[in-house]
Amino acid sequence: MHSKSLFAAVAVALFAGAWASPVPDAPTEIDATTITEPPQQNPDDVDQLAFDALQALQDLESSSGTNKRSQTCTLRNVAVRRDWSSLSKNERRSYIDAVLCLMELPSQIDPNVVPGARSRYDDFVAVHIQQTLTIHGTANFLTWHRHYTWLFEQALRNECGYTGYQPYWNWGASAANPLASKVFDGSDYSLSGDGEYVPHNGSKIGGGQIAIPPGNGGGCVNSGPFKDMVVNLGPVSPTLDGVSKPTTGGGLLHNPRCLRRDISQYISSRWSTTSEIVRLIVTKFNILDFQNHMQGDFANGFVGVHSAGHFTMGGDPGGDLFVSPGDPAFWVHHGMIDRVWWIWQNLNPLQRTYSVAGTITINNNPPSRDGTLDDTINMGVLDPVDRTLRSLGSTLSGPYCYIYL
Repeated sequence: MHSKSLFAAVAVALFAGAWASPVPDAPTEIDATTITEPPQQNPDDVDQLAFDALQALQDLESSSGTNKRSQTCTLRNVAVRRDWSSLSKNERRSYIDAVLCLMELPSQIDPNVVPGARSRYDDFVAVHIQQTLTIHGTANFLTWHRHYTWLFEQALRNECGYTGYQPYWNWGASAANPLASKVFDGSDYSLSGDGEYVPHNGSKIGGGQIAIPPGNGGGCVNSGPFKDMVVNLGPVSPTLDGVSKPTTGGGLLHNPRCLRRDISQYISSRWSTTSEIVRLIVTKFNILDFQNHMQGDFANGFVGVHSAGHFTMGGDPGGDLFVSPGDPAFWVHHGMIDRVWWIWQNLNPLQRTYSVAGTITINNNPPSRDGTLDDTINMGVLDPVDRTLRSLGSTLSGPYCYIYL
């Protein structure tokens, strides 16, 4: 059966209540460098792997029994995050309107700390700027961004009346031509299109280690719902040719400008393909190798799917490590990052759900201790509760109750 048919069958079973038993207690922390792998099939696409992950969760629930502990989140009542391209026009527009709503709500962050914030949306950008050097190339990279994306989803729902869930951008489906995707086609139901063409020399990844040829944009986005968007914070580490950063303020001062993009088929067709995604998931990686491969190895010319998504949109602030959430496409990109991790976790949930590796500083610079599952995440004005990495390891426990289709 083709994976799309499998997904349809899964959805029918899911909402008929076929998967209703609770999730087992969290296993103890393991050595992430000694994980043994389950037998792997030869999947033909990422959706097939997602189905296999759901099947593994079903098997785990069935084998755990129903009396181990009280569990409010099950595969019967779970929220489902879906591909942006599978949403109806009305569903996409509902999400867009909620994002625009956050851009109109007042900031809640301390103006003495972030004087440039003008909206609730800016609060999210500011927190990412403030914590960038301790949430990338670190043990908490995947967990931090999972929680960050969930908090954004909750703000859309609780502060702007959104009734759906965070969608994701399936990079592989549009890798050959991202501008033809429903994410970037520039319609009223997209996240806007490319920037206006301005002559430029492209972008640089990793402090100039990888050069990206110029695309057909580089200027202000001039189509779709975000064509009039004002970017208030940053830049901190601009990568698009012609964008310079302020000399003071660390990206937290008010610096209003247009949203700029330089959509790159060059990047997407090389590093965001379905084959790259599948290879990342099925290669016998431990958690350290998995997250490192995802984030890229710039010194050796490898971009990785995480950086590839950011540099497919490119521009300002999308290509800025610190300020990248300032581009609304950030959230569907990190929805896909979380989906890929979710698939990888749940193909072997007993060993992979609660595992971390790496240090607590970006690429261990400066040198720092190893991260642990008991490390906490503090999101400041976005979340009043400090969370441990352990509590955020499963999308079916802690504050979460969602899966991906």
